[in-house]
Amino acid sequence: MSKSEIMPRKILVVDDEPYVCDAVRMMLAFDGHQVETASSGNAALAMFAAGKYDLVITDYAMPAMKGDELALAIKARAPSQPVVLITAYAEMLKSSDKPLDGVDFIVSKPFLLENLREAVEKTTAANHDGAKS
Repeated sequence: MSKSEIMPRKILVVDDEPYVCDAVRMMLAFDGHQVETASSGNAALAMFAAGKYDLVITDYAMPAMKGDELALAIKARAPSQPVVLITAYAEMLKSSDKPLDGVDFIVSKPFLLENLREAVEKTTAANHDGAKS
């Protein structure tokens, strides 16, 4: 998918590592997305309650609230909200007996801009029906 084919989205990025948050924000902003960041699950929930997002992208391994727990909390508030999980543990999580309820797509670390583009497209395309947000 080329940059010109990308429809801008409003995205919330959640990661406790500031440099990862900034890197994901910059990659997504490069494609024209409006990106806000949160450094914890609780901060993300507060921002989510106050605003509307086309997509939430969260890290898995965070203190206090892991990404899958955040996904469940978000889905409890907005069941159709797309949530993408970024993790270095993708293969382990996918092969475990415990399903990742609330997670719509998993991106493995390390990742490239193209991996983020795929996640955005696959999780938000159905919610926009071709309409510009």
